[in-house]
Amino acid sequence: MRRSTVLKINSLLLIGLFMVTTGFQCKLASPKEQALLKPVELAWWGTFDNPEDLNDLIGDYSAIHPNIRITYRKLREEEFEQALLDALAEDRGPDIVSVTNVDLDKWLSKLAPLPDSTELAYQYTKTSLGLKEETVVEVRKNASLTPAQLHEQFLDVVYGDVVRGGEIYGLPLTVDTLVMFYNRDLFNNAGLPLPPTTWSELQGDVTRLTFQNREGELVQSGAALGTMSNVEAGTDILALLMLQNGARMTVGGQVLFHQLPAGADRTYNPGPEAIRFYTDFANPTKEVYTWNDSFPNSVDAFIQAKVAIIFGYNQHRQYLEARRQGKLNYEVVAVPQIEGRPAVNIARYPVHAVMRKTAHVNEAWDFLQFAAKRDEVKKYLDRTKRLTAVRSLVGDQTGDDELRVFAEQLLTSVSWYHGKNAAAMESAFSDLITSVLKDNIPPADAAELAAQKIQQTF
Repeated sequence: MRRSTVLKINSLLLIGLFMVTTGFQCKLASPKEQALLKPVELAWWGTFDNPEDLNDLIGDYSAIHPNIRITYRKLREEEFEQALLDALAEDRGPDIVSVTNVDLDKWLSKLAPLPDSTELAYQYTKTSLGLKEETVVEVRKNASLTPAQLHEQFLDVVYGDVVRGGEIYGLPLTVDTLVMFYNRDLFNNAGLPLPPTTWSELQGDVTRLTFQNREGELVQSGAALGTMSNVEAGTDILALLMLQNGARMTVGGQVLFHQLPAGADRTYNPGPEAIRFYTDFANPTKEVYTWNDSFPNSVDAFIQAKVAIIFGYNQHRQYLEARRQGKLNYEVVAVPQIEGRPAVNIARYPVHAVMRKTAHVNEAWDFLQFAAKRDEVKKYLDRTKRLTAVRSLVGDQTGDDELRVFAEQLLTSVSWYHGKNAAAMESAFSDLITSVLKDNIPPADAAELAAQKIQQTF
């Protein structure tokens, strides 16, 4: 009898030891935990990032949520819209998309706003009885980022671009600002030791950097300004001039850049005057004539040393670096400002959003909020050499020689278009410039017509 009892006790001890050493958990996962631990596949589409750019973000998130698998697909810009529309029509679209800040409203009806909270299962290990690490499942309900917190943590420009009706529709990791690139050799040859810091200085420099042949044809341009078809970021340059000059671009969904602002000098309309300033650089009758449609794309012309000044973003710097082959002596500086006025800069950047049709709004938004945390954003920026959307990282980047100029403009950056068709807006600006240059339409009339076209997209 005693021998039988001892055997039973030993058997129970062996079973208990087996349960501990094999990681067997006595407590089974609850139905909610089981549901939240089911495998989830999140598809992410974009045109901006390469897959390797996102490895850290995805890897870090998968480490705490191993049941969630995220795959990123990069599409060409020209194919993105149609591919997304086709996928949505067939109910096979992505869960997450990345679109530019000026395109967010185009997709707004197809996006899911950030919910008040997300609820996910977290898996971690703890030592049980000092013998074996045990996997523990814990369900956590996390309050989501609020618009007020977003305004506090991100650049000012972000709030106006992603918050609609008190709800957040997307989050960025990076914000890019328009800068000026200048060819040091061409400036040296013209006896110009420093780049212009104001638009009036730029006008003076252009006259010394522009050369024509005997037939009156431009052979070297001082600055790629005045047209739209071959000026990279031409729409943003013109919008920046209007904003710096005091034009109100839109107010309450109304396009107003053609109108005289309240309380302004009635003899000076800032929107049309900015158009006049811009088109003068492509007007052969003006002293600052320096650019026309005969030049290639402004970035390519800059690489070929056919133009001394161009404007672009950090992505254009990366393009120039890849193609300079040690032959292009250039510098990046801040865009010119209007003397005596507060600095105004313009931003373009990708916003990451969740599709309304996804079955995984909870998981997709939880991931995007995780990716937008300071430490994760820093890993992304260190890998990609891009500019931060998070305010607390601006100081770090102003100390980086490669990014300093861009970073110093972040806090004064703005954007303006919140209609539903950015391509139509850009087409209206292009038609505006063509009508002034080719058809001699007064800038005020051209601005009014462009505003009417753009209003139709709101």
